[in-house]
Amino acid sequence: MSPVVLALALLMIGAPTAAEEAAAPSRLAAASLLLDAAAAGDRIVAVGERGHVVLSDDRGQSWRQARSVPTRQTLTGVFFADAQRGWAVGHDAIVIHSDDGGESWTLQHAALELEAPLLSVWFESPTRGIAVGAFGLRLETSDGGRTWRRADDGSDDLHLNGVFATSAAGVFVAAEAGVIYRSQGDGSWIRLELPYAGSLWGGLALGDGAILVFGMRGHVFRSEDLGSSWSEVETGTDQSLVGAAELPGGKVYIVGLSGTLLSSSDGGRSFRASTRPHRRSLTAVTPGAGGLVLFGEGGAELALDPLAASPGP
Repeated sequence: MSPVVLALALLMIGAPTAAEEAAAPSRLAAASLLLDAAAAGDRIVAVGERGHVVLSDDRGQSWRQARSVPTRQTLTGVFFADAQRGWAVGHDAIVIHSDDGGESWTLQHAALELEAPLLSVWFESPTRGIAVGAFGLRLETSDGGRTWRRADDGSDDLHLNGVFATSAAGVFVAAEAGVIYRSQGDGSWIRLELPYAGSLWGGLALGDGAILVFGMRGHVFRSEDLGSSWSEVETGTDQSLVGAAELPGGKVYIVGLSGTLLSSSDGGRSFRASTRPHRRSLTAVTPGAGGLVLFGEGGAELALDPLAASPGP
């Protein structure tokens, strides 16, 4: 299991629960551990522990819990193909689906016997998607998630930590041991190795065509040739990095453990590191009212854009 998951104690949150046991209402859901967030049109949808799904229609200023979620398992990743249709994944290889912007969810897949969580999900269209997780677990669907099939990508049982895509080269999967997998478009994958042997927790395709990947001990790498070569970017931190987002104008933000927030105004070629005063681990970042919305151990919080107040990277 990844140190990020271990550091946040995801595998030790309460006793195991049945995948079909519905999430309980909680007035503190938006202040509990949230692990990922996505835009559903103008809405922000965030997911986390105990099957919590929370929604904001005012760019993170206020939150409410989804009406119905068919699991209390920890949810680790979320993705929306459009304003209405979205998927979330989590422990027990669970996949849940919403077709109303995150208000309500249905169970599409669960496999307790695999003893492996799904960690990330991405959809090319409302019908074709991929979910990845621990021990090389990769599931694919071509019918909007009504059926999921297990696929073999030759990952040698490496943990598959994050899936992302570019318009030019298809799907990438960030894995452990300094490995990234890139889809070939014909169902096959090629293995790309970085000049670094540590785990990679995620990646981000930028508007200028470049790719960033990030992971353990503050490592960030940038590629301008779709992963054929990589250059390391100095970050000024040794904290593991977990989530990222690009805002208009080439602004890039990466968040990580111990309240780490990296900001870049030059498309990820350089970063300025800062630390949130609470030092709680951060897992995801989105645009928000007045700047950014940060997600993590303390739930969702609004933060000023560090690039709005000062020039430079």
